[in-house]
Amino acid sequence: MTPMLRNPVLALAIALSFPAAAAPLSDWPQVRSAIANDAALEQRVRDIVGKMTLAQKVGQMTQPEIKSATPEDVKRYYLGSVLNGGGSWPNGNKHAKAAEWLALAQRYHEASMSTDMTVKVPVVWGTDAVHGHNNVFGATLFPHNIGLGAARNPKLLEEIGAATAKATRASGIAWVFGPTLAVVRDDRWGRTYESYSENPEVVKSYAGAYVRGMQGMLKDDANTIATAKHFIGDGGTEHGKDRGVNKSSKSQMINIHGAGYYPALAAGVQTVMSSFNSWNDVAGGSNYGKMHGSRVMLTEVLKTKMGFDGFVITDWNGHGEVPGCSNDSCAAAINAGNDMVMVPDDWKAFIANTIRQVESGAIPMARIDDAVSRIIRVKLRAGLFGKSPAQNAYAGKDEAMQPRELARRAVRESLVLLKNDSPVLPIARGKKILVVGKTADDLSNQTGGWSITWQGTANTNADFPNADTVLAGIREAAGKDNVTFSADAKGVDVAKFDVVVAVIGERPYAEGDGDIGPSGTLRHSGRYPEDLAVLQAVAGKGKPVVTVFVSGRPLYVNDLLNLSDVFVAAWLPGTEGKGVSDLLVGGSKRYDFTGKLPFSWPKSACQTDLNVGDRNYAPLFAYGYGLKASTRSKVGKLDATYPAGGCGASSSLPVFSQADRASFPLTIRSGQQQLVLGADLNASFSLPGVTVQTSQVNTQQDAKLVTWTGPATVEARGARPMVLPAAASANAALRFDTIVSAAPSGKVSMRMGGGTLDTTALFKRLAGKGKQTVKIPLACFQAKGTDLARVDTPFSVSSDAAFAAAFTNIEIVGGAADEPDAVRCEELQ
Repeated sequence: MTPMLRNPVLALAIALSFPAAAAPLSDWPQVRSAIANDAALEQRVRDIVGKMTLAQKVGQMTQPEIKSATPEDVKRYYLGSVLNGGGSWPNGNKHAKAAEWLALAQRYHEASMSTDMTVKVPVVWGTDAVHGHNNVFGATLFPHNIGLGAARNPKLLEEIGAATAKATRASGIAWVFGPTLAVVRDDRWGRTYESYSENPEVVKSYAGAYVRGMQGMLKDDANTIATAKHFIGDGGTEHGKDRGVNKSSKSQMINIHGAGYYPALAAGVQTVMSSFNSWNDVAGGSNYGKMHGSRVMLTEVLKTKMGFDGFVITDWNGHGEVPGCSNDSCAAAINAGNDMVMVPDDWKAFIANTIRQVESGAIPMARIDDAVSRIIRVKLRAGLFGKSPAQNAYAGKDEAMQPRELARRAVRESLVLLKNDSPVLPIARGKKILVVGKTADDLSNQTGGWSITWQGTANTNADFPNADTVLAGIREAAGKDNVTFSADAKGVDVAKFDVVVAVIGERPYAEGDGDIGPSGTLRHSGRYPEDLAVLQAVAGKGKPVVTVFVSGRPLYVNDLLNLSDVFVAAWLPGTEGKGVSDLLVGGSKRYDFTGKLPFSWPKSACQTDLNVGDRNYAPLFAYGYGLKASTRSKVGKLDATYPAGGCGASSSLPVFSQADRASFPLTIRSGQQQLVLGADLNASFSLPGVTVQTSQVNTQQDAKLVTWTGPATVEARGARPMVLPAAASANAALRFDTIVSAAPSGKVSMRMGGGTLDTTALFKRLAGKGKQTVKIPLACFQAKGTDLARVDTPFSVSSDAAFAAAFTNIEIVGGAADEPDAVRCEELQ
């Protein structure tokens, strides 16, 4: 029994059900839960379900979003649950405090207890508290899971689970959609930061600890219902595509992707969330399809073989992705073994359709009774029948949402020192420090996705009132008079300082919006050229450069490493920036680096697959690597080359997109003036006749809205001619997404190299039609004189009068010229 297992009942259950030996499993194991079956409780479940009508049962199985379901709806439709999605708050108030959250939770509860049901069943509110109670203004946010994986500390995870549960109960919510137990196999996945490690042993060591901390035995006011997610294989999809296909063998699924579920189930986790991905065991010849529709996995494996007696919840409209289903109708998902269906907006139609499907026999009544019995069982175990949200000891207490010291310690334990070629750390108090980089004083970048909003965007520092940026931490530790800050380092004399600290990295994203894509590279500077520019501005000036890299995954940063004397992987540390400064600046209390890489670090831009344990796998820094401040490294100068055409036999060449914003940066021209657009997403760039602002076409901040008032040009121009991959050369087209918000009032033309096309009629046709994808065959440009071997400007749009359009996902795609919706050259004369 390990020291972290403080509860002897839990410890015994885990010891009996999940042996310590790490021998590979040949089949799905039977798991004994710490929360045992209770005969008296089961009789009560039968009594309650036996008194319910079909409408009441289906209502219990339905979970809408708080924006689309009122307390009155809970009463009228017997709703069993509600949830708040990322960026959804009580009364739409982003700055709602604990009391306002609690008041809404109490209203939902009271509505559920005033129905005409014979036995009143309380509603349960679920939320994505994935790194602290991250939707709530003022709550402390912990490092994302990838950083916690670097700590290698299950006891810390148990404490964080307990603290998150307490914070959640303060807002009146009793159910958390966590922990995430994904084991990531490809860094390109946009949810990589939600995984503790590429190594299933780390995920396994954390899963039970987190559930114990969060859920305990469901006897304490500080406990919430936990959720093991996403079942199963979400971290192993091909090319790291969110909601994609996992092609693992059965053995890999059991021993890699299943590793975290066994200790979570043993610890008594009461809910499991279905995964968006599909599973096709190509080697074994078994295609299980979408997990939301897989009876084999949800019923035969999870419930029967593994013995799970809690309930299965779908993910956000995940049932609608099952073949033959829609968001408002999916008998297949219920028959597969999903017990509660997360149907945020179409829930009224879903209830009506499900009732008809039961009446017609499409869904057996026994399946409905089983689902509702599981839901009632969990609600009884969680004590929801006995207390309202307001009767909890932590209800409405903002201070219960602020475990700041614990979070600061977690940050210290999560940092990994990758390069230490010069004896710089810790920086002595009194030294003059120049702090540079876009993330040094930006809590949105520091906290990442799933922070106040879903994507973690549209936030400012003011949205995090109980937080410290890394810059604030350095100023306090070093003395504010010793610290100078410049985000871009322009016009700063580095010679006046003793040391430079650069805080750079990724901007926030969540889920598929963070996917890099199958042809994309791991090269950070391609997506964030401003980070390379800021290091180039301060490196080689005779002063040591300490780089703090904030990211949701390991990335190809050889160019940045070459410009840094010290390089720290800080992951996404959350709201406690002082946890970072604790390791950078010396003080009365000394801390050292203890973090070890939870993910191997790529040596090349296309080393995307994670292969821990493979003898032929040779990353730049191996899984488990991590230096002490006193340990000198000899990283030296690294090869910083990268494939200009992307990875593998790519059929596309990115021009301007989320995957690559550096190879062909956008420029505006007006007369003799020109301006290269910077990386500041909130900035507006203008020259006479044209203004460019960040906007949205597909996802937040993915596009540039160009507004012409007179003659001007916007173009993507590279330092060298484009080199098309072979697969992108045949029948290729220039493809881009656009929203034309104002039709051209003059002539609009597009140019590629030496060939120019008249596109006035094209853009007039697209005006007012929302998002459109345009595909212009390269042959059209070639007919006008374009030499594809000499193109340094693959995208250029000029207008001589008023016109407005947003552009994104600009790329050259092989085969796109043959697609039915491609533009015909004769339209562009």
